[in-house]
Amino acid sequence: MSTAILCVGRMKEKAYRMAADEYMKRLGRYGKYEEIEIPDLPEPGAGGSALEEQIREKEGAAILSRIRPGDRVIALTIPGRKMDSLQLAEHLERLKAGGVSRFVFVIGGSLGLGKNVLERADEELSMSDMTFPHQLARVMLMEQLYRAEKINAGERYHK
Repeated sequence: MSTAILCVGRMKEKAYRMAADEYMKRLGRYGKYEEIEIPDLPEPGAGGSALEEQIREKEGAAILSRIRPGDRVIALTIPGRKMDSLQLAEHLERLKAGGVSRFVFVIGGSLGLGKNVLERADEELSMSDMTFPHQLARVMLMEQLYRAEKINAGERYHK
């Protein structure tokens, strides 16, 4: 089983980068994990929603180019399904048992995900009703994946 964390934009903040690197190292004992960064496009100054949608679609095309036909694509969105850590662990374990060989978690750019990505997604996952910086959301996702791996391995984890 392998997992890709596919994100729009580079992780620029040193503290977030260090945290992400630590979680990627920890996750490595449970399987193949990779972080894939797609360049983000500049936000339009005053182009309106049509221009923003064009940017989301262009970023989406870059995202979709990194997704394989058999991948289980989980888009992180605010209105997506909410789960606690145990539910996430159980959900991922069920999907693995059902034959999923590669998970792809997608975090969009500052304008969100385009319709093209949301249409390809197999499901949407929400971390909260709140909005987080994309770099922090990435670290939070990695932490939850690490927690899920520990739970599914029967290892001790903090509640």
